[in-house]
Amino acid sequence: MLNTERTVLRPVYAERIKSLHDDKLAINDFKLKTIGVGKFDIDDWGFVYFPDFKFEPIGADKPYGYRYIGTNFRRFLEQMPKYVNKNSALGGAWIKPITDYMPIGWAPEDEPPEELRALWRKYDTYPGFGAMNHCAGDINIGLQLGWGGLLEKVRYYRKLNNPVDTAFYDCEEDIILGTQAFVAGVAAEARRMAAEEADPWFKKNLLEIAQMNEWLIYNPPRTLREACQFIAHFQTIDRTYFVGGALGQLDEMLRPYYERDKAAGLIEDDEAVWYLASLFFNDTHYSQIAGLTPDGSRDMTSRMSFLVLDAMHYLRIPINIAVRVSDLVHPELLRRALEYILEDGTGASFSLNKGIEEGYARNGYPIQLARQRIKVGCNWCAIPGREYPLQDVTRANMAFAFWHALQDIRDGERTLEKLFERTCHHIKVIVDSIKQGYDLHYERVGRNRPEVVYNLFMHGCIERGLNCSEGGVDILNFNIDGVGLATVADSFTAIEQRVIKEGRLSWDELYRILDANYEGYENERLMLKNISRFGAPDSPARKWALAIRDFFVKTCKESGTPKYNLPIIPGLFSHGAIYDYGKKLPATPNGRKAGEPISHSSEPDPGFATGLNTFSPTLKATAVAETQPGYGNSAPLHLDIDTEMLEKHGGIDALIALIHAHNNMGGTLINLNCLNERILREAHENPSTHPDLIVRVTGYSAFFASLSKSYRQQIIDRFLSKNG
Repeated sequence: MLNTERTVLRPVYAERIKSLHDDKLAINDFKLKTIGVGKFDIDDWGFVYFPDFKFEPIGADKPYGYRYIGTNFRRFLEQMPKYVNKNSALGGAWIKPITDYMPIGWAPEDEPPEELRALWRKYDTYPGFGAMNHCAGDINIGLQLGWGGLLEKVRYYRKLNNPVDTAFYDCEEDIILGTQAFVAGVAAEARRMAAEEADPWFKKNLLEIAQMNEWLIYNPPRTLREACQFIAHFQTIDRTYFVGGALGQLDEMLRPYYERDKAAGLIEDDEAVWYLASLFFNDTHYSQIAGLTPDGSRDMTSRMSFLVLDAMHYLRIPINIAVRVSDLVHPELLRRALEYILEDGTGASFSLNKGIEEGYARNGYPIQLARQRIKVGCNWCAIPGREYPLQDVTRANMAFAFWHALQDIRDGERTLEKLFERTCHHIKVIVDSIKQGYDLHYERVGRNRPEVVYNLFMHGCIERGLNCSEGGVDILNFNIDGVGLATVADSFTAIEQRVIKEGRLSWDELYRILDANYEGYENERLMLKNISRFGAPDSPARKWALAIRDFFVKTCKESGTPKYNLPIIPGLFSHGAIYDYGKKLPATPNGRKAGEPISHSSEPDPGFATGLNTFSPTLKATAVAETQPGYGNSAPLHLDIDTEMLEKHGGIDALIALIHAHNNMGGTLINLNCLNERILREAHENPSTHPDLIVRVTGYSAFFASLSKSYRQQIIDRFLSKNG
């Protein structure tokens, strides 16, 4: 019988975890004051900043490639300060991305041609060329081999393959040797601190950290604590190198260690929760719990799944854990995740199996393989160790495609049909330019910025001597994310209603109003904005959103990249950067002024259901489900719900029903905040009043007080609009 009870902490572990929470706030406050200029608009990186540390790279005249990176990354890991927190069960921390201390660039001849870069600038599109880390390693490779076993593996395949140029293997060996030196340094620091510690409990803990790390220099982990320590060291090198952040199926990864320790009488559950809290304190890597087995016969929820939620709840810092929801998900796990969100304001996200798994299978992969695709990124999934998907690194700005189309018809045929045709033309130009960039990425990234950390944790890279981006793994597919869907759909609808059907504005008047950025035309702006918008029941915007989505998906899927025929998987996602992607965009016919944010992912804009007597999160969930791209990449649903409103609409049971309904409609991801309006308003006006308020921005969570005012504003807009 599975134990689903909440873990009750003994005082010693409650105190240790509370101290870690307080230490996290102090570390973040120091970083905000010294390097963040008062804000961090990113997921909550766990690095500990050492302002006096300096590093001088070797060979910076050619700052790229295996030899430069391997030599300097090893030296960096050897020299970087070693951090140990006596409240933690684990030792070590990363100190900042390595690129803050040394350049890692490109050979000049490998930069993309100017004509491609000009297209990306024209459409304010992020192309994905040169992007790093958006894949996931199989951490079980390291857990089974340890750093010593990984080193033996690299040396074995270098000898077996006998390449003329050994740079690949030399670099990977340097990474391991540098990591071993780092682990040894953590052990030494823990011993030094233990020698100076008077408190018996802390002295014992520091000595245990030292002994554990001395073992892990060469050997694989044997216990749950050692497994968490190994993963923490992986997090350190992964985050240090281009801020990787993907972990894997955390509950299954750690379950065998937990079960062995429990059977041997080595730990109690509250001690295991402390280990997990220490791991989350180390960093906020993206992980998943629960989910179907590959054959689909059962859900993988275990006691470890519940302990992960307990650790999140007790630590109360930003942590990026997703619960994979299927019809077979353990009902108590789903309920517990929601209970903690209501208590804490936010918590786990919900990765939905139907849209992710069945969608991925539509690309031609077996459904059994699709079920192994884990939620390991802000909005994205990957098969750990076996797939190079390069997700969440592109933004095909469809709002700019629409704006250019509007200019195209200014002096020609002014019809909705022509406007849609030209919008599609520009969307295709954007998608085709990203595909061209991906061909260049496939050819060139490995010899400039190889995935030196993930290569060690992939099935095939070391065996073949190939970077994972160029055939080191068996599955390569490339993602293109469209952004601005509702901005475009609502703009088409505003023109259709106010210009075509009602004749309240002429085309000339529309252009004049937009050119003036609505200055002097506030009544007209409100008239254009106050149409039946995307997401509202029976809105005409629905047909435009679906038509745009369909063309974008078709353009992505109708062919691979032009040179190598690399497969493309479409998504719809705009991260938290909706303000950035709106800065350069002129005024649009949906009432949006120049420079204002574009719409989020495939979601309706805040305020779409104003005046409607309904529970608008349900409308929003329906709109997002209907516009999924359909091939397994996420188009997330963001719900920001007032806890008082929720109680009037069924509480947790209503949320459970909504999550399952969204899953069965083909949704892919739900990011949920349940907050009190008074507290949120206070924190927005003066973040210092609620320094540990945590919110889910998009696919990632962060301290509300650490975000810039514009990033806080998007959460305020979503919340106060009562749209979720």
